[in-house]
Amino acid sequence: MERYFITDPSYYDSLDSFKNYLTSVYKNNSINFSCFRDKTNKNPKPYIELFLKISQEFGIKKTLLNSSLDERFYGVHLTSKQFSLIKNAKEKNLFTVASTHSFEEIEKVKKLKADALTYSPIFFTPNKGEPKGVNELIKAVKLSSPMKCFALGGIVSDEHIEMIRKSECFGFASIRYFV
Repeated sequence: MERYFITDPSYYDSLDSFKNYLTSVYKNNSINFSCFRDKTNKNPKPYIELFLKISQEFGIKKTLLNSSLDERFYGVHLTSKQFSLIKNAKEKNLFTVASTHSFEEIEKVKKLKADALTYSPIFFTPNKGEPKGVNELIKAVKLSSPMKCFALGGIVSDEHIEMIRKSECFGFASIRYFV
């Protein structure tokens, strides 16, 4: 099962603390995909540069940028309000992940030919609504096939990973599991 790490600015407050945070996550975890996501930073450029540099140093090739198309990255992770950018991302040869929260959104993303999707929240996540649960994840994986489906939301323990493993999803994405 693929392991997808997503950064969160609540774990850093400067470039130095971001470097320490990212280095610690990479040293202590096996990660296949890594996404820079920081919706609060008014000047993300130095953080993006540092993210790319440290990811490269640790051999993380599948780097994603949240919400923006940047060809220095392996791909992009689009929000559920950005489906209209899927075609543009694919034209730029970016591996394209789209966030979904319903079966209707899965159908839209499938028609637009994204490479992968996240389906969330699977478990309780603060401010993210009612958890979908593993049984609904199983249905989402079947519906999204042959696209890659990452479980997302509230995955914070090995027990959660074992629970979602039976869904046969491509992988799981998390912020807190890797910290």
